Amino acid sequence: MQTVIEIRDKIKSGQMTAVEAVKQALDKAKQTADYNVFLCLNEQRALRRAAEIDARLASGEEVGVLAGVPFVNKDNILAFGDDGDQGTTSAASKFLGNFKTPIQATVIERLESAGAIAIGQANLDAFAHGSSTENSAYGVTKNAVDAERVAGGSSGGSAVAVALDIVPFALGTDTGGSIREPASFNGVLGFKPTYGLVSRFGAVAMASSTDTIGCFTHNATDADLVMSVMAGQDQRDMTTYASDYQLATELPNKPKIAVIKQFMSEANDPEVLQNTREMIDKLKNAGYQVDEIDIEEVKYALAIYYIVVSAEVSSNLARYDGVRYGVRSAQATDLASMYANSRAEGFEIENKRRIMIGSFVLSSGYFDAYYLKAQKVRTLLMQRLNQVLADYDFLVGPTVPMPAFKIGENVADPMKMYLADVLTTPANLAGLPAVSVPIAPTTDGLPVGFQVIAKQDADAQLLAFVKQIEELK
Repeated sequence: MQTVIEIRDKIKSGQMTAVEAVKQALDKAKQTADYNVFLCLNEQRALRRAAEIDARLASGEEVGVLAGVPFVNKDNILAFGDDGDQGTTSAASKFLGNFKTPIQATVIERLESAGAIAIGQANLDAFAHGSSTENSAYGVTKNAVDAERVAGGSSGGSAVAVALDIVPFALGTDTGGSIREPASFNGVLGFKPTYGLVSRFGAVAMASSTDTIGCFTHNATDADLVMSVMAGQDQRDMTTYASDYQLATELPNKPKIAVIKQFMSEANDPEVLQNTREMIDKLKNAGYQVDEIDIEEVKYALAIYYIVVSAEVSSNLARYDGVRYGVRSAQATDLASMYANSRAEGFEIENKRRIMIGSFVLSSGYFDAYYLKAQKVRTLLMQRLNQVLADYDFLVGPTVPMPAFKIGENVADPMKMYLADVLTTPANLAGLPAVSVPIAPTTDGLPVGFQVIAKQDADAQLLAFVKQIEELK
């Protein structure tokens, strides 16, 4: 596996050109087409930008800390493509199948300014609604380790692109675990930053109070470098804040670690639980203080999430009506049928399910009983997590209760699918940074993720700790 640092250094030293690095990535993308990772490849633009970087290097110009490094973008983040620098961003939906991006997302602009080169748009669950990348309008993405299993979601394509070594890093979005879960399923590192650390301008909104943009890499050092480029305030996203992100260094003291008792439930797959315990034992044997802490409030996180997030989904998807942009039904005979038919044809089943849940919890007579109550309990959860993180540096546990499941196994059971998010949603609801680190696989060779959560704006410290974990594995 080639890392970000390795490829960057080879290009800067002249051992490899940016064009060669991009061609290698494009070749691997084509060779692994059966995994259905990509919705589109932007070959012409990528090769043109690579040639420009090579020319600048040859002339002695400064080209940025990611000079020539190819990456993959999740297809709900606006990015230019081959079509006159106007790409297609569909969010893996029929609704946006013909949508041409007029702008680029802030994260793409920042990565390109640092010399990184996007080679294509990765598959996902349509509108990022899902935990398996089975809800894409353009087919299922297969797991990188076992092609009969799901990639995880919603950022499945991005995770698989890194796991297959097509690119050394990829972008994803994480609203309730959509980076960490596919990272766990495919055996790569998946990082979700503090809410507001990275601009979401140019990302297709799912749930505005929990949406974050993060990355997949092979290690914490690469994630740290990518984060240092993406982080920072953006006037186009009012949720961002001023942050002087510094590359992770050695932690001054051995951190105190809390194991969330509720995360270690026997409801987890036995091997996931055992491998997590073994990782915790390694930390203890290495001299870290590790205590088990009861955080009763986390058991309500999944219910809170699917009430609050579905409400925000319902609101955000109201803009897709066949009028302003996106697909307009050919079956429309009047305004009402245009709305109804466009939405029926453009949305996938899971999109419709979440819209209906969200509309219900926001409706008159149910708002107080569901949405308002969920927000109150969310506040209690946030307070409790912050209280624990005042005494401990990091919270740990499994990332997902189970290894990757078989394609089609849970499609007919949405509740079983939603339960895949039970351990990841607390960090999103509280706006905390979190990461999934690959640890020992199951006896069948299926990847297992170890989740670490930190206090707000402690992203660099979190990655510094992950570097220590990587040394123990």
